[in-house]
Amino acid sequence: MKKLISLFTLAGLLIIATSSMTYAQDDKATTDENATQEKVETTDEATQNADAEQAADEEAVNEEEAAAPQSEDKPLHQQLKIKIIEGGPMFMGFVILTLILGLALSFERIIYLNLATTNTNKLLTKVEDAINQGGIEAAKDVCRNTRGPVASIFYQGLDRYDAGIDVVEKSVVSYGSVQMGQLENGLTWIALFIALAPMLGFMGTVIGMIGAFDAIEAAGDINPSLVAGGIKVALITTVSGLIVAMILQVFYNYIIGKIDSLVNSMEDASISLIDILVDFQAKNK
Repeated sequence: MKKLISLFTLAGLLIIATSSMTYAQDDKATTDENATQEKVETTDEATQNADAEQAADEEAVNEEEAAAPQSEDKPLHQQLKIKIIEGGPMFMGFVILTLILGLALSFERIIYLNLATTNTNKLLTKVEDAINQGGIEAAKDVCRNTRGPVASIFYQGLDRYDAGIDVVEKSVVSYGSVQMGQLENGLTWIALFIALAPMLGFMGTVIGMIGAFDAIEAAGDINPSLVAGGIKVALITTVSGLIVAMILQVFYNYIIGKIDSLVNSMEDASISLIDILVDFQAKNK
């Protein structure tokens, strides 16, 4: 009997111990699961916060990039195209037209003057040698085969040698004036475009300001957005006109300097030609 009670007692103790261990394991597992779930939830929340912050940063960066001027990323010709459109096709078209015509005339004059430039010392030497060896006709052939205004002046003077030195001198002076007029051909038009370009720009400025004041009058209030458009057009046209005038002024001054150099060479060479003819006439007397 005592053994049976002992067995039942031992079995009960084993059942209680097993139940306690199972409960403890279940409790621990539940605790671990809750901790893991809380950790996961915390991690998810942190991740969501990080994603939200990253999205906010990217949105801020995108807004800054959108707000920043995009012209910096565009080539120069596209920026100029945008400015021309913003300045208004009417006045900007006239300003660009003055630039094109002025540059065309300037390039034509530069090419003409470069072709008219000759080595006057070398030409004088050839003419003097031809006069001493073959006479006036040989010197005329040298001038006929040489390009440039100096050779043309020499030819006109040599062609009138039989009329006397005084006639030769007058002929050289007169034909020199003709050649100088040909060198200066087209300069008045370049000067016109230099003066016209800023005038067109200032006209665009005045019209842009009139449009800005009309917008203010129509709105009945001074709003910067209303005035900005007209002022922007005014400034763009003014700057464009001034830039065109400055570009053409540089070419104009270069052409004037080139003409002055050629005229000085023509005058110096003409004096030398008269001296050569005087010596030749003295030798043949």
